[in-house]
Amino acid sequence: MPHPLGDELTELHVHLGGSVDPAALWGIAHEQGIRLPTKDYWEFVDLITVGKRERKSFEDFLALYRWTELIQSSPVAVEESVYEVVSGAYRKANITTLELRYNPMKRNRGGERDLDRIIVASIRGLERALLEYPVTAGLIFSCDRTFSYAQNEILIDKAIAYRDRGVVGVDMAGPANPDFHYKDYAPLYRKARKAGLGVTIHAGEDEGWQSVEEVVEYLEPDRIGHGIHAAENASLCKRLAERGILLEICPSSNLHTQVVKGPDELGEFIAAFKRHKVRFSFNTDGPEMLQTTLREELKLAVRSDWVTKEELVQRGEWAKAASFVHGRPS
Repeated sequence: MPHPLGDELTELHVHLGGSVDPAALWGIAHEQGIRLPTKDYWEFVDLITVGKRERKSFEDFLALYRWTELIQSSPVAVEESVYEVVSGAYRKANITTLELRYNPMKRNRGGERDLDRIIVASIRGLERALLEYPVTAGLIFSCDRTFSYAQNEILIDKAIAYRDRGVVGVDMAGPANPDFHYKDYAPLYRKARKAGLGVTIHAGEDEGWQSVEEVVEYLEPDRIGHGIHAAENASLCKRLAERGILLEICPSSNLHTQVVKGPDELGEFIAAFKRHKVRFSFNTDGPEMLQTTLREELKLAVRSDWVTKEELVQRGEWAKAASFVHGRPS
């Protein structure tokens, strides 16, 4: 019997903090005795989601993660959260290939909880979902631009240590930091690549095209998270196309955080990528936080005339081919 939602989908860019159903987070919080700022469930939903027509600054959007990361800061909470995301993605959108990224150090309460226990719990949640649903999924560990080099090195080393247990890649994300430079992390990401991990880096989202250029030159990524402002530089687009680096575009996220001026500008960026033959896929970033699904993002892309239905199929094929779950792209 065919799945009621239709074709199987691949999603490469999903953050744990933005992807757990608010009802599940509400239950997890109360089970752990976390004191929330409100006893009203609907006020809680407003606290951790973005309204359909709401616009936030990039910084305000990142601030939403404060509560979701706090609620997820225990082994039990992380396990249940990972399970909810992977299983929910299949039930709600028939996503059968999924990569879920998170920062374990933002789930251990500043060192209060053992980091390995957090990681093992996330793997346990992943394995539970894989046992129950016909999906292929993996975890990506996100380093942070506001962390010290030593902290990020620990995260890379942990990703390598657990690479045979469901961790498939490493990322760099987080708020802007004037003292941060991608090139400083070249040795760490070189180590991750040599260990067989995929490399995807947030760049060209809240930053200009120069950030993407720095990442491509020094970190040699397989993929770029967002990367939309790379469209502003034709020679950079050419390099992305030549190297086969896939961009993980998240339309609703980019519109809500105003890192693009609006649908027209986003459409112009996508048109530039198509013109220069840059590979890209569509993603949600955080479906529950943004109150969307991958299927809604794909419908938005067609409805906005960013791509045709035929081109959408090709982008789905590109996404699956670029997935670290199926083996790092050659």
